[in-house]
Amino acid sequence: MAQDMPTVNAEFGAAPKITFETPEPPAGLKVVELVEGDGPMVRRGDTVTVNYHGVVWGKDTAFDSSFERHQPASFSIGVGQVIKGWDQTVPGHNVGSRLVVSIPPEYGYGSRGVPQAGIGGGDTLVFVVDIISTR
Repeated sequence: MAQDMPTVNAEFGAAPKITFETPEPPAGLKVVELVEGDGPMVRRGDTVTVNYHGVVWGKDTAFDSSFERHQPASFSIGVGQVIKGWDQTVPGHNVGSRLVVSIPPEYGYGSRGVPQAGIGGGDTLVFVVDIISTR
């Protein structure tokens, strides 16, 4: 696992378990590929289908999780439909990959955060992303 990144179970499709080894998040936008998929590569402008689990750095409860809903999400990637941290880290990875992404506020929800979801303006977000398909 990359330095300063949380530990995550590396089993594609399994409910994510995230353990924070350090109290402080790494600087900047970080992505680690835990499982390298052998499917097609995701490209900017593709419609990608993923399962994801998002937590605020250091917390153990998800603010959003398609895993918990048992309902993958589909959206265009790299075109501003999702937060910048996703647009900049998901393209370039293959279908079948599991990623762990650390997203600082400037690549997430900015200084306003999303208070109703429990995301403060200075919070770093962590997502575990399983790439299911791309087209």
